[in-house]
Amino acid sequence: MYKLDDLKNSKGVALYNRAKSLIPGGTQLLSKRPEMFAPDVWPSYYSKAKGCRVWDLDGREFIDMSIMAVGACILGYADDEVDDAVVQALRSGVNSSLNCPEEVELAEALIELHPWFGMVRYARSGGEAMGLAVRIARAHTKRDTVLFSGYHGWNDWYLAANLSDGTGLDGQLMPGLEPNGVPRGLTGTAIPFDANNIESLREKVKGQENKIAAIIIEPARGEDAPAGYLKALRELATEIGAVLLFDEITSGFRMCAGGIHRNYGVYPDIAVFAKSMANGYAMSAILGTEKVMQAAQTTFISSTNWTDRVGPVAALATLKKYQRESVDQHIIATGKQVKDIWQRSAQATGLDLNVTGLPSLAAFSFKARHPMGMNTRFTIEMLKEGFLGFRQFKPSLAHHDDVLALYEIAVERVFAKLATDLECNELDTPKHHAGFQRLTKE
Repeated sequence: MYKLDDLKNSKGVALYNRAKSLIPGGTQLLSKRPEMFAPDVWPSYYSKAKGCRVWDLDGREFIDMSIMAVGACILGYADDEVDDAVVQALRSGVNSSLNCPEEVELAEALIELHPWFGMVRYARSGGEAMGLAVRIARAHTKRDTVLFSGYHGWNDWYLAANLSDGTGLDGQLMPGLEPNGVPRGLTGTAIPFDANNIESLREKVKGQENKIAAIIIEPARGEDAPAGYLKALRELATEIGAVLLFDEITSGFRMCAGGIHRNYGVYPDIAVFAKSMANGYAMSAILGTEKVMQAAQTTFISSTNWTDRVGPVAALATLKKYQRESVDQHIIATGKQVKDIWQRSAQATGLDLNVTGLPSLAAFSFKARHPMGMNTRFTIEMLKEGFLGFRQFKPSLAHHDDVLALYEIAVERVFAKLATDLECNELDTPKHHAGFQRLTKE
């Protein structure tokens, strides 16, 4: 058990307060801001991570039952097999005037998993891969407008949705985003639509069929896609000559090897992968049909860091272990167990809880008058118990039954505390942020 005062006075909290005066926004990734979890308490920085455990700057050990590097470390932190392959690559030279052969081997492995695709391009992060994919779609169709549903990153093409309507992205998992710095000339080039409502999408398409370059969607994120919906999207994209683009940055490698669209039997023209494909190493891939991908040669897409050896080597090692160990089956089973833990603990303590999400992207929310306060206190109390606890859980191969047994004891104990303070009177820290918020300068 850790004491709250010690957590508040940790080296990580102090360092983050310094970081906010040096780094705009405090961190490089919104999802890792301490304000998203428990302001003034979340450890903020790690000194070491292994398996499903993380050590903060004061040497405190926490079991990570939260976002697991935002879903990137599907095998667990610092997996020996992947790291050994990377170390060998480092000693053989990370970069040179020639290309690494692993990028060809990886392309063949990815296409073997997705035989409806014919070509692959690489980047090193999800956001830039989506920018690359949209560029290819526009080059192929010679059209400008994209229709999208869901969250797809930080690029101009996406934030342009808020140029004509400042709330355009509010229903797409990321409210509060201002399109500052996005050229006004992009107004009207990105149009959001409601997921799972094909008729609503058809209304947006009507009259501008010959302007639409791509229809972009996460095939599944919170829940399974409704029967027939992805098929209807496929038919509509084909009908109007648009590229159907699946963003698999989050959903890829979580319910099966490769893209979750494999489970639905609906095949897009392009699919984008990142996060889990290299177990935490920087790597992303754009897979597409040969007809569409050849458009990459009609526009300029090039970067020195897309040719490094580490990303492809890590991805190959991750894919090899993933398939050998049937990682999808393990994380699905683990996610189901955790969802059951939340439900059992809520029932035992009298809390009203809503449990949602695919088992590999599990989540819960409190049905209470002060849900943000409850979320914040849950995280704080779980830190005191020795867990990085959050209202989301992304399982990995490193989460085993012994960890889940300890987690269940802690969750029930914390839920019992929350049940006696539904008004959050005992919360003496700021509540967590719910989305993008500008940090006040200290």
